[in-house]
Amino acid sequence: MKGILVTGGAGFIGSNFIKNWFKENKEAIINLDKLTYAGNLENLEQFEKECEFIKGDINDSELVKQILKDNQPRAIINFAAETHVDNSIAEPDAFINSNILGTYNLLSTSLDYFQSITKNQRDIFKFLHISTDEVFGSLSAQDPKSNESSSYRPNSPYSASKAASDHLVRAWGETYGLPINITNCTNNYGPNQHEEKLIPLIIKNCLEYKDLPIYGDGQNIRDWLYVDDHCEAIRQVLDRGETGHTYNIGGNNQTTNLDIVNIICKLLDDLKPNDKGSYSNLITFVNDRPGHDFRYSLDTTKIEKKLNWFPSETFESGLRKTVKWYLSKYD
Repeated sequence: MKGILVTGGAGFIGSNFIKNWFKENKEAIINLDKLTYAGNLENLEQFEKECEFIKGDINDSELVKQILKDNQPRAIINFAAETHVDNSIAEPDAFINSNILGTYNLLSTSLDYFQSITKNQRDIFKFLHISTDEVFGSLSAQDPKSNESSSYRPNSPYSASKAASDHLVRAWGETYGLPINITNCTNNYGPNQHEEKLIPLIIKNCLEYKDLPIYGDGQNIRDWLYVDDHCEAIRQVLDRGETGHTYNIGGNNQTTNLDIVNIICKLLDDLKPNDKGSYSNLITFVNDRPGHDFRYSLDTTKIEKKLNWFPSETFESGLRKTVKWYLSKYD
């Protein structure tokens, strides 16, 4: 069997996973990506020889079948997804098509492939699906963290589409015996993230000295996970995760959106001060989005105890690295 098939490898988490992979591993990767607005092959220019890129949609069953037949990967890691909540509210069709139908097609073709290979090959094959904490729905400030057995209560078209994809993956494991794992992660941040997301948007607007929009009163709480830590956790689940199991991955950094923006402003006041004054002067509160979940938080006890994974970066160290990376990009 030859290498790993990664779907959505030109996106933020997928491209960082590929970079992380080749730091310590020479095993080949095949990257299948549709190259939507959020995909960027420039993220992977240094890996053109090690990582074969195929432009295509996970909904294209004939293409996926051919890739599996030609390359016989030992694992499939599904990063491919539409992920922006605001976009899902405005245009949910793309989320249903990619996150639900795309995952179904990938599972269907993967099962055909799995059933066609030898027993020895089946013994090492794995289908790893990357998901989100948003499937568990909104928590109050007093609610315990969501664990792997918590009920799904998605509230946005995005989180509902990811919840549906998780259920499909689990069903293909239980019903058809496809060796699967699911990971649910908290908010990622780090280099190469699309500017629609909170942290890069705030950094970019600061550097352009433009308004820093914050939904509502800014008190919504998220847990933040540095993307390299997430990628390392995915590697651990791929290598040592128990078949059929789900693993929560988080940074254990619960912070309000307003606090995050203020921290970024303070960092930039130190690293790149502006004569016009502190970047925090640019903070602007805007109308809250519909159905805005108050808080997400994941209990990561399982992956810590079972796979001995812990995040390497604190929120402070990871955010400083991220701000410096964007400074180097925009300067």
